[in-house]
Order: sequence, then structure tokens, then C-alpha cells
Amino acid sequence: MESRIEKAVERKVKGYNCAQAIACTYCDYAGMDEETIKNVTNAFGVGMGCMEGTCGSLVGAGVVLGLNRKDKVQSMKDMRTIMEKFKARNGSTICKELKGVATHQVLRPCNDCVADAAEFLEEQLNIKTK
Repeated sequence: MESRIEKAVERKVKGYNCAQAIACTYCDYAGMDEETIKNVTNAFGVGMGCMEGTCGSLVGAGVVLGLNRKDKVQSMKDMRTIMEKFKARNGSTICKELKGVATHQVLRPCNDCVADAAEFLEEQLNIKTK
């Protein structure tokens, strides 16, 4: 299967929150229909709804991994890999830090966070990337 990174970013641009953009793009890997997984991830945009938590795109990736793997240990191992790669690339995994709330310096725009999370999720799911 071909990469869906651009589709995930397109969903974000069209009004999906970061978690929804990822989860809906890969809903078939999660074994869920798009509407259900969109509702499941309603509260996880904007860093868990308040910018204080983990970037929603990472949460969306975690939802997909958990439903795909159906194995707690493997899901956590894969999520750890995604988190490490994301932090190495962007300097943080926390929404308000990525958005530069305290520093007024954006580390990574939301669309790019979605693209990064999609890329790293695809690597874990062994999806052919661009």
C-alpha cells in the first residue's frame, strides 16, 4: 500500500483535529470505520484538549497501533519508537511546547506534526512510504 501522509495532512487542513487526521487516515488498519474512529479521537486534539498533553497526532497513531496490534507489549514498543523519532525530529512531543506557547517560537506547525506522526506510524505498520 502506498503512503497516506498527504491524505492525513489534507484531513487536518479540512478541519479534523490532529488525532482524527491520523486515526481516520489509517482506520482500516485499526479495523474501524472512519466515523467511529473519528468520534473515538474527538477529545484528543490540541494536546488532549488543553495543549498540556501529548500531540494529538501521536495519540491518533497510538489508537491505530493498539487496535491494529491487539497486543499491549507490542503496541507500547511501537509507540515508544514513534515517540522517540518524533521527539528527535521536533524537540518535543507536548502540544504547547511544539506550538511555542511559553517561548513564542513554534517548534513544528500542526500539519507537519501530522505528517511526521503519519510517517512514523507507516514505518511501524510497514506501509510503503514515498
